[in-house]
Amino acid sequence: MPESAPRQPARAAVAAFVGTTIEWYDFFIYGTAAALVFGPLFFAEATPFVATLAAFGTFAVGFFARPLGGLVFGHVGDRLGRKKALVVTLVMMGLATTGIGLLPTYASIGIWAPLALVVLRILQGIAVGGEWGGAVLLAAEHAPKGRSTFFASFAQLGSPAGQILSLLAFRVAGLMDRESFLAWGWRLPFLVSVVLLFVGLFIRLGVGESPDFQEDRDAASRTAAPAQAPIREVLATSLTPLALAAGANTFAIGSVYLFNTFMITYTTQYLGLPRATILDALLVAACVQFVMTPVGARIAEAIRNERLFLQGTLIWAMLAPYPLFLLVDLGSVPALMLGLALNVLGSATFYAVIAGYVAGAFPTRVRYTAISVAYQVCGAIAGGLTPIIGTLLAERFQGHWWPIAAFGTTLAAISFVCVTTLGRYRGRAMRLEAARA
Repeated sequence: MPESAPRQPARAAVAAFVGTTIEWYDFFIYGTAAALVFGPLFFAEATPFVATLAAFGTFAVGFFARPLGGLVFGHVGDRLGRKKALVVTLVMMGLATTGIGLLPTYASIGIWAPLALVVLRILQGIAVGGEWGGAVLLAAEHAPKGRSTFFASFAQLGSPAGQILSLLAFRVAGLMDRESFLAWGWRLPFLVSVVLLFVGLFIRLGVGESPDFQEDRDAASRTAAPAQAPIREVLATSLTPLALAAGANTFAIGSVYLFNTFMITYTTQYLGLPRATILDALLVAACVQFVMTPVGARIAEAIRNERLFLQGTLIWAMLAPYPLFLLVDLGSVPALMLGLALNVLGSATFYAVIAGYVAGAFPTRVRYTAISVAYQVCGAIAGGLTPIIGTLLAERFQGHWWPIAAFGTTLAAISFVCVTTLGRYRGRAMRLEAARA
């Protein structure tokens, strides 16, 4: 029997963290730029409201491309290996983001500017669509027995880390006057991506292939059964858990873009707060999320009941939007920071655990495809549409924050139902693995 590949839990966790940090940095700077500058730069002839919607529309395009990335790189990861897929996604994301930083604006090349922006945004979406599932699995499948939830959280830790870097980048670029910022300052955070790309690539290439993937491939080579395309097998045998996994991620994805990306628009355009104020408040919230992500994963492992832990975080998340918007509408910096920090307690601890929880519902041979497609289909809907829905609600109910808060509660409620139901399929996946071994 072939010797299984050695486990490298620490190295794999660091590689997953650094890679997802870079990819989420690239993704978040686009969202921040869409909220702050892409409207006037790429949709100069539209009204401010329409320009903002158009900028968020290009933001949504990236989400709609993510399921394609999940499908393509899920297939590569399940057939050729997690590591190969992750190297390609990292390079694609870095080059697309750098390309955005080099784009001429509408004033220079007219309609070709937003069209080129959309093309590069699609490439970003495809890349990040293949990244998340592979990074989670690289860390989880290298983890010691019983520690997959904690080690998978390092891939999740890349989200707040990427946001912290993106906010710092725009905070520094925003120190210049508005004319300089609109002329060239907004490009700097995008151009930094090429440096981060080489750092991430160096670290990721130093990690071995997933031991679980190697063992599963060795087992498959000893059987005469023909291998199905992973997506065909998922749709044939795991359609219900696939749908539930997508629904379970609704809050994880939607809350990020409601309480981060949309919040920039809400506070600057509807409450009249300075741009620097909301960026500083979001930076504090991201730091809280960075600290609470591994803490949440450790607590979930300690109580040995991930579903109960996730349900508890979602109850918090259903209630938190109301005090959040009460505090935000006060217009003071301390209240804004407190509201966002309290709100992120639920989303951070939920996000820490949901990846490992969802991955456990699918067998190894199709796991990359299944969790990537589930997450990215949810991202296309919940992530892509959330800033647009938030903007429409703010415009329709000006002066009233409760419809936006109710929307946040709805996102958490959808995840609560799906997390609760998905639990029964986790044991089923383990039985399928055992039967195939």
